[in-house]
Amino acid sequence: MEVRPNHSFEDVNDLETRQDDEPRLDGIELYVQQIRETADKLQRDHASRGDVKLLSTAVRELRYCFKVFSMFRERRKVTVFGSARLPLTDPSCVQAIEFGRRMAEHNWMVITGAAAGIMEAGHVGAGADHSIGINILLPFEQQANPVIKDDSTKLMHLKYFFTRKLLFVKESDAVVLFPGGFGTLDEAFEALTLIQTGKSHIFPVIMIDTPGNDYWQHFLRFCKDVLLARGLISPWDLSLFKVTTSVDEAIAEVLGFYRVYHSMRYVRGELIMRLHRPLHPETLAKIRAEFGDIVKSGTFEETAALPTEYGDAHLAHMPRLKFRFDRHKLGRLRQLIDLINAEG
Repeated sequence: MEVRPNHSFEDVNDLETRQDDEPRLDGIELYVQQIRETADKLQRDHASRGDVKLLSTAVRELRYCFKVFSMFRERRKVTVFGSARLPLTDPSCVQAIEFGRRMAEHNWMVITGAAAGIMEAGHVGAGADHSIGINILLPFEQQANPVIKDDSTKLMHLKYFFTRKLLFVKESDAVVLFPGGFGTLDEAFEALTLIQTGKSHIFPVIMIDTPGNDYWQHFLRFCKDVLLARGLISPWDLSLFKVTTSVDEAIAEVLGFYRVYHSMRYVRGELIMRLHRPLHPETLAKIRAEFGDIVKSGTFEETAALPTEYGDAHLAHMPRLKFRFDRHKLGRLRQLIDLINAEG
């Protein structure tokens, strides 16, 4: 079984500023103490009841969900988004069922919002053992779908969308979107924004239409004809997602992303890219020639695990590619990962 990293927003953003004499990541006492001190400050600040209740609920929800996901840390997971309004007989739901089934065959787990439509279809395909549900409590009744509703181990109920959205991204190794309404588009832009700004780990984002349908083609045209044409995104940002009408192609995109590339983190301002196997010398030369624009200083170097990667001993055997990354170009980083996987 592939060893999966514990994705953390801290891994992506904070490690480069940590000093040698600061507490290690495996000593959580520092952060627990900070939570206690923050709670005390709420009283000192005379925070309103509503503000304290919001924070208390969010922390309790996240703590419980982290506990649930910790049982499945070693498993790769894909989040499936899409409309709750479509019947299971809809062609998009049929595709979602097929996608979930085939990802489960590769031992991936399928995370959804646990409701009906596309979410239920993803779980129907994956089966109960490979399904995780993150349900949202709404003013109107929303029942969890039959696949997950009686699963006390893998079904979570959250009050706030922002905690739910954090979990969808933090715990996922890929995001796959089928047609949907405001919520689906919100999740699409949220995932792309977090990747583009470097606020999350990088992962594949795939948008699936049924053959002959143009739902995601409209999205792609908007990105090209409006956002890119007006200089609101960069050309390489279009590499952060893929639009397809093929479940086969979507699965190949997800699995292919981890063919050679495994995961990444920042250490002392350097991006450390973990790989399943060493790069061929010709591939490394090609990377240095074609991707020099994303290096702030120095060049690409192959290395073993760094001593400062103290939180990832289970990944210490993997070869690394190290460089000082220009974080304005996450789309180019995705292109680099694609090259590494293709050349590997």
